[in-house]
Parts: sequence; C-alpha cells; structure tokens
Amino acid sequence: MNIQNNIYESDEGTCDINVIHKASVENAKNALLDQDTYMELAETFKLFGNPTRLKILSLLTKEDLCVCDISEALGMSQSAVSHQLRILRERNLVKYMKEGKQARYSLADDHVIGILNIGIEHVLE
Repeated sequence: MNIQNNIYESDEGTCDINVIHKASVENAKNALLDQDTYMELAETFKLFGNPTRLKILSLLTKEDLCVCDISEALGMSQSAVSHQLRILRERNLVKYMKEGKQARYSLADDHVIGILNIGIEHVLE
C-alpha cells in the first residue's frame, strides 16, 4: 500500500459507518426512477454495445439509407444488415418508410443522435 497524506489507498472513499447523511440519501432516493424504466434503459444501452449497430446508427446520422446502401457501406450481407436493423427497430432507435419495394431507414429521433454523439465525444477525449 502506498501512503499518501497519511491515508492508505484502501481507505479512500470509505465512510464512517456511524455517519449517515439522511437528507442526502433521501434526495438521492427520490431521484430514482421505477425499476421498469431502468430495465428498459439497460436494454437500450445494450444495443449501443454492438459495433455493427453503432456503425449503422452512424451512417443514418448523415442521411436515410436503404438496406442495400447500408450493406454496401459496411461490406456486409443484406441479411446481416436487415437483422441488425430489425433489432434497432424493435427498440425504437430507427424507423423506416416504404418507397416502392424498398424501405429507407432513418434514426427514430434526435435523442439517438445525441446518445451516439455523446458516446463518441467521451471515447475520443
């Protein structure tokens, strides 16, 4: 253990068990959302844990694209791209509009762009 300012590193961040800041705890607890919301949020964030889905979302920040275009841009099969788009659609991250026999995909809303941009900004820091 390194000693720095007469404090052992293992002691940093620990609390005196006899001191509970009741008002702070109550404020923090009141800020919590319901369990279902956290479950849905966790499922949504899982989608951002897949590089292929992140690439698809990145492409769709520039313009609406059909499966053929996304497939070509990523060098992937259309069936693989369609599978990922289905997953993104189920979680309301992308939407599509039919144009004849084709469907053009776009991001569901500006929140998706925000989440993606914040994540990229954080990683590039």
